[in-house]
Amino acid sequence: MDILNVAAVVLDDQGRIVLWSPQAEDVFGYTAQEALGRFAARLLVREEHFGLVVDLFAQVMHEGLSWAGVFPVRHKDGGTRLLEFRNMRLRGESGDLYALGLATDQSTLRAVERDVALSTRLVAQSPIGLAVLDTNLRFLSVNPALARLTGVPAEEHTGRTLRETLSFLDVAPVESALRRVLRTGAPLVDQTLVGRAPADPEQDHAWSVSYYRLEAGNGKVLGLAVSVVDITDRHGAATEAARARQRLAMVADASVRVGTSLDLERTARELADLMVPDLADAAAVDVLDAVLRTPGEPGAPGTATARRRLFRPLATAPAGARDGRAGGHAVPYEADDEGLVARCVATGEPYLVRRVAAADLPRLVRGGETPDDLAREGLRSYLVVPLTARGTVLGALTLRRTRAPEPFDEDDLVLARELAGRAAVAVDNARSYQREHDTVLTLQRSLLPHAPEPRPGLDLAHRYAPAGAAGEVGGDWFDVIPLADDKTALVVGDVMGSGVSAATTMGQLRTTTRALADLDLDPAELLRHVDRSTTGLRDSTATCVYGVYDPRRREFRVSNAGHLPPVRVPPDGPPRLVGLPTGVPLGVGGVPFDTTTVALGAGDRLVLYTDGLVEVRSQSIDTRLERLLALLRDTGGRSLDAVCDEVLEAMRDPEVHDDVALLVARVH
Repeated sequence: MDILNVAAVVLDDQGRIVLWSPQAEDVFGYTAQEALGRFAARLLVREEHFGLVVDLFAQVMHEGLSWAGVFPVRHKDGGTRLLEFRNMRLRGESGDLYALGLATDQSTLRAVERDVALSTRLVAQSPIGLAVLDTNLRFLSVNPALARLTGVPAEEHTGRTLRETLSFLDVAPVESALRRVLRTGAPLVDQTLVGRAPADPEQDHAWSVSYYRLEAGNGKVLGLAVSVVDITDRHGAATEAARARQRLAMVADASVRVGTSLDLERTARELADLMVPDLADAAAVDVLDAVLRTPGEPGAPGTATARRRLFRPLATAPAGARDGRAGGHAVPYEADDEGLVARCVATGEPYLVRRVAAADLPRLVRGGETPDDLAREGLRSYLVVPLTARGTVLGALTLRRTRAPEPFDEDDLVLARELAGRAAVAVDNARSYQREHDTVLTLQRSLLPHAPEPRPGLDLAHRYAPAGAAGEVGGDWFDVIPLADDKTALVVGDVMGSGVSAATTMGQLRTTTRALADLDLDPAELLRHVDRSTTGLRDSTATCVYGVYDPRRREFRVSNAGHLPPVRVPPDGPPRLVGLPTGVPLGVGGVPFDTTTVALGAGDRLVLYTDGLVEVRSQSIDTRLERLLALLRDTGGRSLDAVCDEVLEAMRDPEVHDDVALLVARVH
């Protein structure tokens, strides 16, 4: 009405003006004082139209006919205006008749009509869903496009709230956003909603939604306008691009995070950590015991066994299977087992169960689980891929989704196979390393002496500990060699390096030392010959302490080749390092060795050791040697075996990758 600026004029039955609205002054130019009481035809109509106006007035007043149309009216300024009229007869309380005329400028009315018609067609024909809500968030109207998008007919929207109409969406955040726009007037543009509308209940759709506040010309808040555009394709493409980036990131992460060590347990844990929660809600790694056994080592006949490592455990897994820190949980299965893990390992092919049904559960149980366990867990989707490296199936990676709404798809399968393949190479490297380690350890243990028998005048105890938590084998050795006249040679040495080469060199040095010891050479002379024998040996640089104890003289004659000095622990005094010339390591050549004679009394102990016992990065060697002396001061009443155990436990750092040889002798 404000836009149209409608003028209202009332005439009595004689045609005189008895009511003149403020808008009439704007339309006709006359004030109320100038118009009231005058004949309307004389005031507003030109002479050539006078007869027509009288006839029309008669029709309205006497016949009760309403009349609408365009009529030229004389303005106060002398010009003529085309006005759109609506005329009708009125009857007062006393029965008097009046004529009501409503008029507005024709051009203004036509513009409004065009705008309304255009708006109506735009709203009705727009492919964009449009809706108008009142201030209580009830639908006032929706266009056909919105009805098609939601699958809810337009008439079912009108008068109803969002919750009543759009039950397939989470409307709480939508209502919150609408109230904020209603309160602040600031529009919200391009908000994304995802759901399944009744129009297509089998597929997720995405919509871009914008909210605007509607206001009247005078600023009054009328409600809200909502526009909705289906962006399912665009959203799907963006989602797929994001998933592709995530997959690339996971592949990149796998090259950094999986296989950081040659430890099988750690590699399995790294693989499971990579999978959860980005790809699955739970992950299990099965590694076949057969691939971990040394070739030729027998296994249980007729049964294949996998060692399950649940580093992202399932709530239903047996208690022993939930903790992957202690070597995992043994899971046997027969060759004809119908379980998907067994089939995956047997065939080397992956298996994908997109949507797990009750009938699938018996094939998916492992390690003491039952179908009821999986049902309670809420297993939705399942994927198992082989761990294959260099043509050999080493085990399987099992992934489960219990909370993620989307099932595994082919892209997830491709990604899981890629990541499992990378992890399998790391597992195979760990397996190869473990076999080499076992071989070297067996070789070294075969080269080291067994528990030495008691010697005349001496009690003996020894320990050998491989390096670090991984049990890396080095070149440390000890030996107790019987000599003529009840003498005993005590030897401790350390070959630089680790692995097969160091163990082999250690074996050669030990054999050479034992052969030369039978010649009853002076310790310095013996080391000189051993030094010469290292020429041509691989990794031949080594340190060594060689000493001979004579029980008849109660003396210990010893020579040092670049090794740490032994410790002498008297029964009634503080431990002290035996003062020896340092000497040079074996393999340097051309430098003579010296022999030192140490007198020993009853109860004296000699402690010979390699540097792995006392060397750490965080402390100086002097500090560590002082700690060793302090520790030995408090072991006087203990057995030699107890002394060995206590010294190893207190002094050896498991993070230091060096092995330790320890030999303790006590004089009778």
